[in-house]
Amino acid sequence: MSKKKIVVCGGNGFLGTRICKSAIARNWTVTSISRSGPPTTWSTVPPAWSTSVAWEKANLLNPASYRHLLADADAVVHSTGILLEADYKGVLTGKESVWGGLSRAFAAGGKGGALEERGEGGELRASEGDGQVTYELMNRDSAIALAQESSLQNVPSFVFISAAAGAPLLPKRYITTKRDAESTIASSLPKLRSIFIRPGFLYDSSRTFTLPIALAGSVGNMVNSLVGGRLTALAGAAVEKPLKADLVAEAVIEAIADEGVKGVVGTRRIEDLANVAWRRGML
Repeated sequence: MSKKKIVVCGGNGFLGTRICKSAIARNWTVTSISRSGPPTTWSTVPPAWSTSVAWEKANLLNPASYRHLLADADAVVHSTGILLEADYKGVLTGKESVWGGLSRAFAAGGKGGALEERGEGGELRASEGDGQVTYELMNRDSAIALAQESSLQNVPSFVFISAAAGAPLLPKRYITTKRDAESTIASSLPKLRSIFIRPGFLYDSSRTFTLPIALAGSVGNMVNSLVGGRLTALAGAAVEKPLKADLVAEAVIEAIADEGVKGVVGTRRIEDLANVAWRRGML
């Protein structure tokens, strides 16, 4: 298999670092783009594989800061988004009331980054008066803008880390903005091989708080299976099978490698791709 060059936006995050690691294991060339560069959660001695990654600092909302990094890439991965929109830091510091934070998060619609007005290659800006980022800005507009820039740079493949569904405790806009991004990218950029990864809850032993949540999700998934999936419409991602973050990362890399993979990649397909990657690694 030929060596590939990939760019991972959000490469220093929970899933992003694992995508970078999986790509390095295949001897690919990997560039991570984030505001801070290398992950800040590692100990004083970074893992050996991380020295092979180019940890670049750039602003995902400003294409001019990362455009040059997309040149000659075989694939670009968007692994950046927000789960909660409310300014929880503002709530904790007293700058915003609890009611104000919740009202903002569960509002019927938020403002994006004026994607349609930015012009080709223009910067996305938070449209909220206080600069607070929104689902529209981070989950939708940043992904569309990155896909547009990838297409302009003739990148063949684009991977968007989406989500299986919403959840009862999350605002509806969390998932609708991701679906809007998928739809716009697929319809407006037909030359891109767009891959939309839709996992459920991601867990890993390095984040111990994710383990009981994953256990509860596994139980919910089993119950949902027993009732023929009738809980999906009500509970969404809460009854989707939780997946280990490393497994999803392996599936992302295998999807890039397999030219036949395109469009929506759900839980079962993610597991299938990860199994293929595992068998490949055993050879």
